[in-house]
Amino acid sequence: MKKIQLLLLFLFISVALFSQNSTYQVNYQKMNQLLKNINDIYLDTVSFDMLVEKGIIEMLKELDPHSAYISKKDVQQANEPLIGSFEGIGVTFQIIKDTINVMEVIINGPSDKVGIKAGDKIIKVDTTIAYGKQVNNKWVADHLRGPKGTKVTVFVKRGKNPELLEFNITRDKIPMNSINVVFMADKNTGYICLERFAQTSNQEFLDALTRLKARGMKNLILDLRGNTGGYLQAAFEIANQFIGNKKMIVYTDNFRNTGEEFESNGKGEFQKGKFIVLVDEGSASASEIVSGAVQDWDRAIIMGRRTFGKGLVQKPIYLPDGSQIRLTISKYYTPSGRCIQKPYEDGLATYLNDLETRSKHGELLTADSIKFPDSLKYQTAKGRTVYGGGGIMPDIFIPLDTTRYSTLYNEMFRKGIFSGFILDYMENNKELLKEKYVSMEDFKNNFKISETLFQELMDYAHKEGVKDTVDFQFSKRIEWFVKDKAGELDSLYNSLDDLNNNEQYKDMITKYVTNSFNESMRFRNIIKADSFIKDALKYEIARNLFSYGEARQIFLMTDEGFLKALEVISNDKVFKRFNVDY
Repeated sequence: MKKIQLLLLFLFISVALFSQNSTYQVNYQKMNQLLKNINDIYLDTVSFDMLVEKGIIEMLKELDPHSAYISKKDVQQANEPLIGSFEGIGVTFQIIKDTINVMEVIINGPSDKVGIKAGDKIIKVDTTIAYGKQVNNKWVADHLRGPKGTKVTVFVKRGKNPELLEFNITRDKIPMNSINVVFMADKNTGYICLERFAQTSNQEFLDALTRLKARGMKNLILDLRGNTGGYLQAAFEIANQFIGNKKMIVYTDNFRNTGEEFESNGKGEFQKGKFIVLVDEGSASASEIVSGAVQDWDRAIIMGRRTFGKGLVQKPIYLPDGSQIRLTISKYYTPSGRCIQKPYEDGLATYLNDLETRSKHGELLTADSIKFPDSLKYQTAKGRTVYGGGGIMPDIFIPLDTTRYSTLYNEMFRKGIFSGFILDYMENNKELLKEKYVSMEDFKNNFKISETLFQELMDYAHKEGVKDTVDFQFSKRIEWFVKDKAGELDSLYNSLDDLNNNEQYKDMITKYVTNSFNESMRFRNIIKADSFIKDALKYEIARNLFSYGEARQIFLMTDEGFLKALEVISNDKVFKRFNVDY
């Protein structure tokens, strides 16, 4: 069956893949004949939709890691983050205890216009009950999203008011901003976090620059950490904001020599001023185009960790039923000639495990673990050495902060402890807090989580089943011991008597169980969890008083990458050492 599925795909993409291949016509005829024979003489009825769809998926896996198939029903949703909008009622929500809680209302959106507020609980949609076990993210999307101009009636519970409030909402286009966090990090330095490269990203970026310049911005930190990419055009437009006239930003190439070149036009809005780009192992594709271009032209200092290494160009191809293939057609290259794409010749599994492999080799913790052969050395415009081989290597390495991990904090987050607790807290305190803290800056600098409030949160967490400590679970640890040490035990001991009378065995099991418990305690990170929990609680309060974008500043105040960038950007000597323009 799998072979049939693989072969069927040729029927749909053979022109694109094999137009210059001498065997194309033969394979095309084979596929036509196979489909016809399955239809005419196969022993049973066949779902060609399912058969072909599976065949497409399997075939694309054989090509490269990033060619992909998107079914007809998923195309719109897959494109929404890139288009930069969807159609709906204009709220962000979280399902807490089977109830839809409005977390944020998009300004000037349909819900904002009729008076929906953050903190409202949606109890009914039209005539359908909107709470209970059947309510999940898909249920909400199915009932609240819809074409522009259509209407929906929602009934909400607000605060302690027992009466439901009725709102008639006309759906509209809702912007999905790719830039949500913009603020002045100090009196001279602006900060912009770009979450994806969408159709609207360049205009959003220009708007953010205008706001920051009005507040005195001279220097800029652009945060591309975790930005997985998006439209090539958006990457080109944003890179163009930093680079002088008639300079290569990126080019693409393939064996057909049908690649393209993208050159700056000299009309960028931030060609002068100290500039830092933050990246990490989650920065990919368009993020790597921008960071690679400004590095090659000595326009910015790149800080963080080596980027993902996704440098394959996908072209969307619509199939007759409305489904879509995103087919790889070229590779991206930086101005110095570096190929952004990391190797994938060892197969999909190895490729997908690359970040885990990097972690095991210590690459996320120390720059010294990364070794580059001379063949991967390239030169920037001013002669600085940079490296190819996949991804963009930063100029200043920032190790992954492993001390910021806490399973206690993560468990509280997963179980919705923060958002659940904050609903009642804000009902009783929101108006008072709004009077006391009139701006995000004021709140960020002056609001403190009291020990009383912290303890109330932890009491709430305990009632929801969260424990401060780690369960010993001796039997589970013995099970892990036997699984991990099976081979060693088999080679050392031949009988039960050997185990019972051997001190080495007893030492092994005692050491293993002790180490495994200590490791669990380390990951629980109870010592530092308090500070993470307080930051998260302060963030949730800020999000309810202001907006998601403004509230994100709370986490940046303890973010080592951000703090290091802020330190470097005020140091002229570092920019001179790297010979970077400013």
